[in-house]
Amino acid sequence: MKKLSFLISIIFFSNIVFSQNIIGTIKKNVNKHVNNEVNKQSDKALNKAENKVENIGKDKDKSDNNNNNSQNTNNTTNTNNEQNTTNTESNTITNTELISSSKYDFVPGDKILFYEDFSQDAIGDFPDLWTTNSSGEVKTVNIAPGNWFHMLGKDAVYCYNKDINFPENFILEFDIIPDKVYSRGIMLILYQDATPREIESSSYPGEKGIYIQIEPDDWNTLGYNNVDANSEKFEGHSQIALVEKEKVNHIIIWIQKRRLRIYHKGQKALDMPVSLHQGIKLNRMLFSGWDRGSLPFITNIKVTTATPDTRNKLLTEGKIVSYGIYFDSGKDVVKAESYGTLNEIAKVLNENPAVKINIVGFTDSDGDDALNLDLSKRRAANVKNSLVKDFSIDGTRIQTDGKGETSPIVPNDNPENKAKNRRVEFIKL
Repeated sequence: MKKLSFLISIIFFSNIVFSQNIIGTIKKNVNKHVNNEVNKQSDKALNKAENKVENIGKDKDKSDNNNNNSQNTNNTTNTNNEQNTTNTESNTITNTELISSSKYDFVPGDKILFYEDFSQDAIGDFPDLWTTNSSGEVKTVNIAPGNWFHMLGKDAVYCYNKDINFPENFILEFDIIPDKVYSRGIMLILYQDATPREIESSSYPGEKGIYIQIEPDDWNTLGYNNVDANSEKFEGHSQIALVEKEKVNHIIIWIQKRRLRIYHKGQKALDMPVSLHQGIKLNRMLFSGWDRGSLPFITNIKVTTATPDTRNKLLTEGKIVSYGIYFDSGKDVVKAESYGTLNEIAKVLNENPAVKINIVGFTDSDGDDALNLDLSKRRAANVKNSLVKDFSIDGTRIQTDGKGETSPIVPNDNPENKAKNRRVEFIKL
């Protein structure tokens, strides 16, 4: 009888513990769900509150979708209708790639502050200007040109050795290729001062800073202040425009004082109006793989000033030097990330119908001289085509030319200067 009572007591206690575990799990899931929904609604509200960017082709896309959906309804079952509608939306995005990037409302500045593409490092070596507590090496990959820094270590930190001295407003861009087992992502950390203050956690280096965790299923950011242990942390999450494994992902981070925006895949992935602590002066950068078993390939890290005065520079100074027209290496197709810059140029031209411009392409000194000259001419011509086709600018107002590598603005002696020479200029005639 005592054994039976003892057995019943064990079962009763186990059920209580099991129930408590379930309740705890449910609470965590509910909180996570609520937080996700709050962030989604916040993103929507912020997007509406921003300066509206012209959404060319919107009515046409909507009409095409309605026509395709109507035809699918007549010829297929409801299940097939849902599938065909999805396919139609996907096709619309593909066919209007430049237009679909209207949320790319940033315009990179006309000054490059930092550039790193590991081109000066030997394949197989650890890059000279970086340091780590683990391992890594510069490699090439079969799906993209150039040198890529492969961060190999688990629980590793990869620090750029020199100060960058970010201004209050800047744009940081880089390319990243996650491998096929990339799961928990990697953290990009921008922070103030090199010496960590051990107040809360050494995971957050420097006096103040922000980390951006790049995962395949979430964007996770946190602005921190190690000077004040009781200070608020500004945390944000998003599941929009996530990075893709075994593909080149171009990530754009725009910081305006305390505000953080992240852009990827033609969309605004995250917008946090208050993300950095007041008085912060970011000057250091690192990538962290704490508790990560698989780290990515990274290259083309670029920092520019943010949003030049396009109108003043074109109408008053007579020239805009732009680093906001994007092409793949060796190609002339204008990429979707160029929308913000082209939209600003189009606005000035539409508001000043008497103004004519000359679009001139430039390259660095890498490669054959004749090929670079031809490439620069084709790129300028395609920029004109985009302004005419996608922004309804009269083509007779635009001339094009290409100078190749013949007119550098700085010597082609390091990766940063080469990036400065790869540009498109808009010159008032």
